[in-house]
Amino acid sequence: MDGRKGRLHIADVYAQGCNVKERVMSRSSNAAVLEGFGSAVNTDHLGELQAYVAPDSVDHDPAPGQVPGPEGYEEMFATMRRAFPDLHVEVEHVMATDDEIAFAYTITGTHLGELMGHSATGKTVSYRGMQISRFADGKMVERWGSSDELGMLRQLGLA
Repeated sequence: MDGRKGRLHIADVYAQGCNVKERVMSRSSNAAVLEGFGSAVNTDHLGELQAYVAPDSVDHDPAPGQVPGPEGYEEMFATMRRAFPDLHVEVEHVMATDDEIAFAYTITGTHLGELMGHSATGKTVSYRGMQISRFADGKMVERWGSSDELGMLRQLGLA
């Protein structure tokens, strides 16, 4: 490694006895899973999350009441999309290792439905977040993350 996490020199790969093609394929397939997940959220095709999330996937920063696995993500994003029908997640910066992807994102949307017991304000929001996802066997198996929910609530005049 060259001191920057996720960056590999060819000598490191050979020293570890790893196949370069396998590492590139792993990162590429994980990125495809993440892109599919994001597309399902952005297009409101939440049933497609089943294809990208392992049944026993663990979210280390779940929403209140969020259950494990794809069902938890489906319900959490369905709740968000009811509050923000034009919800959009834009990935801005990505770093990847062989089995993890870390990324920064911005969420935007217009508050047109109930959110946390609050009626729609009609206001638009834009707030940032970061996430690390771990993958195995072509699916997301763990997630760590944080979004600026306080910033969102402040923009809506709810905090």
